[in-house]
Amino acid sequence: MVIKTTTILQPQRYSLTAGNLANLSLKSFTLPDPAPGEVQIAVKAIGLNFADVFAIWGLYGATPKGEFTPGLEYAGVVEKTGAGVTHLRAGDRVMGVTRFGAYTSHLNIDARYAIPLPESWDFPTGAAYLVQTLTAYYGMLTLGAMERGHNVLIHSAVGGVGLQALKIARAYDCFTIGTVGSAAKVDFALAQGYDRVIVRGKDFEDQLKAALGDRPLHLLMDSVGGPFFSIPFNMLTPMGRAVVFGSARYATSTDKPNKLHLLRHFFTRPKVDPQRLIETNRGVMGFNLIWLYENAPLMLRLLQELDQLKLEPPHVGHTFPFDQLPEAVRLFRTGKTHGKVVVSLEGLP
Repeated sequence: MVIKTTTILQPQRYSLTAGNLANLSLKSFTLPDPAPGEVQIAVKAIGLNFADVFAIWGLYGATPKGEFTPGLEYAGVVEKTGAGVTHLRAGDRVMGVTRFGAYTSHLNIDARYAIPLPESWDFPTGAAYLVQTLTAYYGMLTLGAMERGHNVLIHSAVGGVGLQALKIARAYDCFTIGTVGSAAKVDFALAQGYDRVIVRGKDFEDQLKAALGDRPLHLLMDSVGGPFFSIPFNMLTPMGRAVVFGSARYATSTDKPNKLHLLRHFFTRPKVDPQRLIETNRGVMGFNLIWLYENAPLMLRLLQELDQLKLEPPHVGHTFPFDQLPEAVRLFRTGKTHGKVVVSLEGLP
């Protein structure tokens, strides 16, 4: 049975064929009633992620063919429920993840991926939580085998994933070293609780050795790549792990990919020798959240485990209105942001 509430005005969503952000345009569309097991959401906030940028450029392997709507994360209000949905009802505030399609005012989604929004959180906070926190937690605990008291290096320290990774590491009494791309971010990173902060540059190896002192490096959370992967990887203690969840060095501040920039970084990317892994007792793991999205039982279990940590809400550093979503993406891709970049739809019908 479909439960109907208020009449939905014409929904709108951003869509494009991958290749150029300038092609992203806002279009009206018709949304059918939710199918069995689905809910229909009036979206109130959208969270931006680096996967969005690479999908828009056509560089993300999971990018849909042809015209598509980007976006992996949202928060909003349930407007309708499809047959068989009993744990949600119209009017419930939720946050969720989706396999693309979140740059929209309304969407239908498998009800398993609509998570009740904590009562004290607003919609932007909800749209800032799931992707970053699940990425950090799954990467650190499941793939990275992080244990209490470990020493952890976190790249992009004041980005959405970096700040959530810091909170998780501190919950496990870990020693944390964060890296940032500019000196302007150092004070903010230290204020968030990092034990040491490094500005990535030519002296990175010396800075990292000084920050570690006589401590072994157990875990690298890498979203940058290049020498900032290979240098700490070669410093990992036996049984240390590198978890790769992004490659920000491929990003540029252009609307479409810079092919020469991409090729230069591609051909100079680090190479890992499996034989050396045996000799040094190190490991490398990589993942993207699309895989986790397709494994709903695991995702829900991870969220239950995260509830036990009682983490502080995520930091929303920048908020844009829906009609300025392309400008939000342009700012986000520069790497000059702190915390999560969110697009708000509150106030729209």
